Amino acid sequence: MSDDKLVGIVLVSHSAEVAESVARLAQGLSGSGTTVPVAPAGGRTGGGLGTSAELVVAAAASVDRGAGVAVLTDLGSAVLTVKALLTEGDELPDGTRLVDAPFVEGAVAAVVTAATGAGLDAVEAAAVEAYGYRKS
Repeated sequence: MSDDKLVGIVLVSHSAEVAESVARLAQGLSGSGTTVPVAPAGGRTGGGLGTSAELVVAAAASVDRGAGVAVLTDLGSAVLTVKALLTEGDELPDGTRLVDAPFVEGAVAAVVTAATGAGLDAVEAAAVEAYGYRKS
């Protein structure tokens, strides 16, 4: 499947290293041979811990293929940054959605589901379902 029809995934973390690692993990575990457009948006623009609206906007633009963009966040200001961008309404691609899901498990579920060619609603549902993953 061509990646031009896939939902894009943005992973927003307070740490560039965490966002990049989760992106690699999710892509590596998708196992489908289809490369889902995934972009990390971690840390602040000049480096260091925090969140950056500019990095989120650039990441969303880089993964937008017209099928929607699912944004997963780690915590606190990452959530607030994405909510503010969505409220402003003009910086993120049309069809961008903040997904309320666990960061690591949700990212894996989102990427695996997007790799099947599923739409944004299905990608979001798979990521949200990750809240129910039990480890015992």
